[in-house]
Amino acid sequence: MLDGDTLSPVSTPYEVIRPWLGISGNALDVVAGDPVTPLEVTGIEVDTEDVEVVQESLNIDIDPEMVSRPRSIEFVTSDDAIAHAFYYPPRNPRASAPEDERPPLLVLSHGGPTGARTSVLDLGIQFWTTRGFAVVDVNYRGSTGYGRSYRNALRGQWGVADLDDCVNAAQFLVGEGLVDKDRLAIRGGSAGGYTTLCALTFSDVFSVGSNYFGIFDLTTFVDDTHKFESRYVDGLVGPYPEAVDIYEQRSPLQHLDSLDCPVILLQGLDDKVVPPSRSEQVVAALESRGVPHAYLAFEGEGHGFRGASTIERSLDAELYFFGRVLGFVPADDLEPVAIVNGETL
Repeated sequence: MLDGDTLSPVSTPYEVIRPWLGISGNALDVVAGDPVTPLEVTGIEVDTEDVEVVQESLNIDIDPEMVSRPRSIEFVTSDDAIAHAFYYPPRNPRASAPEDERPPLLVLSHGGPTGARTSVLDLGIQFWTTRGFAVVDVNYRGSTGYGRSYRNALRGQWGVADLDDCVNAAQFLVGEGLVDKDRLAIRGGSAGGYTTLCALTFSDVFSVGSNYFGIFDLTTFVDDTHKFESRYVDGLVGPYPEAVDIYEQRSPLQHLDSLDCPVILLQGLDDKVVPPSRSEQVVAALESRGVPHAYLAFEGEGHGFRGASTIERSLDAELYFFGRVLGFVPADDLEPVAIVNGETL
């Protein structure tokens, strides 16, 4: 708060506050949240620090004892830089693991790719932590919120720095003794799906992965993407077509002979950014090479699932698939997923 020439802080109960929506008298109207509170529109009186919730984004009753609260972590990358993430330990008071057992880890690679993840309550993450998974939500180099140099570190390095940071986040937690080194999973959608596919294709760290409408081929993405992002990839990879060799080197679709890790692919049949034909091409290659995989395609869904039934089915399918690959039986009553080449699991 600015009082004349004096600047003083205003205390709030929130951990994350997005840029304000407006000013009403002495109140700031903002969107805010924290690890146990979903984003909500709220008014904050700068004089009294009183808070009035205007609109909740989720009207649900959440047991705070079931919520895994994140811890900000920093870790060293392969080239001695520093990357950031939120670590969520598994949490469920109704269940316990053997004392000497480390949990499986799920690495999350966000979309954008120059977006960012925050510590605001995410029920998708809590889905996994209440079922025994540790989760690390990686803000790889290029993510916003850590300064300009950090954001610019992805320039020319998409498919390299983000991949490296996801790998090193997992290895850091293994080194800390927090997770099982033999049960490392990774998931992502769109640009995060691209990073996931790179991790499964160009590294041998992960045991399983899930790809939501991820970008398989950077060269076709240049041609197919919408006008708003028409030159976006030039800065992230290189000018096209001058740098076509780099685009091909970093495209998982060009290296399917190296994709040996079990993966579940989830695709919207109305997707215009990553058309179903790309997923089908990958599925055909995995089937011919004997790699365990599952493929779920949803009618009426585009680039980003919207239907509640689709989202629920996708999460259940992932959990079932991860259980088969990692060797555990989920407590949930799950509809089975057809796993091609699953006899090798």
